[in-house]
Amino acid sequence: MKVAIIHYWLINLRGGEKVLESLCETFPQADIYTHVYNPDAFSQSIISKHKVTTTFINKLPRAQKAYQSYLPLMPMALEELDLNGYDLIISCESGPAKGIIPPPGVPHICYCHSPMRYAWDMYPQYKAKAGRLKRWLMPPLMHYLRRWDQQTSTQVSHFVANSHFIASRIQTYYRRDAEVIHPPVSFEEFELAESHQGYYLLLGQLVRYKRADIAVEAFNKTGKRLIVVGEGEQFDELKAIAGPSVELRGRLPFSEIKSLLAGCKALVFPGVEDFGIVPLEAMACGKPVIAYGKGGALETVQHGVTGLLFDEQNEQSLNNAINQFETDYAQFDCHTIRQHASGFGKDVFKRRFSTFVDRIFATKQQG
Repeated sequence: MKVAIIHYWLINLRGGEKVLESLCETFPQADIYTHVYNPDAFSQSIISKHKVTTTFINKLPRAQKAYQSYLPLMPMALEELDLNGYDLIISCESGPAKGIIPPPGVPHICYCHSPMRYAWDMYPQYKAKAGRLKRWLMPPLMHYLRRWDQQTSTQVSHFVANSHFIASRIQTYYRRDAEVIHPPVSFEEFELAESHQGYYLLLGQLVRYKRADIAVEAFNKTGKRLIVVGEGEQFDELKAIAGPSVELRGRLPFSEIKSLLAGCKALVFPGVEDFGIVPLEAMACGKPVIAYGKGGALETVQHGVTGLLFDEQNEQSLNNAINQFETDYAQFDCHTIRQHASGFGKDVFKRRFSTFVDRIFATKQQG
């Protein structure tokens, strides 16, 4: 079977690209299409072993740095891709990817990490932090992008969401049902750690919607030790408000991240995520997760078993959860937590996705 996989852009190896890696393992002969490709970032990835074709966006000035500025051109770029001759098309959507023109009768599966946040539910936040020129241009451009986004949803034969939370967004914005297949966690890369070194850990990109500021303020108040790992627009702001018990480490190599996960008492997760791979990576080490009880965390954190969920997105609610966690610490079993994470492993994802594809083609043959 000849398969094409369309991914929005390939700049860094993050959660969406981990899903792409699993799709590459599931379909080893697949061709990849993307707007912008940074080969150096994927030299050790299975992605580099596949044929990667870029749209004309990749040839524009400073494309690898300023790719988001070319967002208005991406719909046209997708429509220029010639996908004739493929038996199956899979688009990975978070940025523009699903708007290709599929050949007649060819199944087009969209694995949706989220409808574009900057065009839909998080548009006000993105607009508020934009510069003056971008803020002036955003209303007409995003109006056009939303209409295009809805229109091209009809070119998808089957939607797959990475969580029930995202399935509800797909229904809201596209009026389409979606199969839910959770993204894979690289379970085998993490080892069980039965002890800890007393600190809490916050790990991820330091962007506003992830609300790392809540954790920093909460730990400032209690004096408990928090290590923050990640980079992003909030790094300097968080460093400025961090008290003596809060340490910002910036971006770290994967080996150091694994070591910090193994040594933490618990992972703190104060944002609303579409799904959230990081909590499962912590659980793969046997570590509990203290998360805000909304979004993807509701599908990964079992309250009182693999961690705790707090109700309000503020420092007081987080500190209340931490106090409860420390009181009930003995009830959290690292073996049970790791076993829970294994249910989200790469093999589970590949098996479920393959079964879904087989079902589509079986139905197609019957029809």
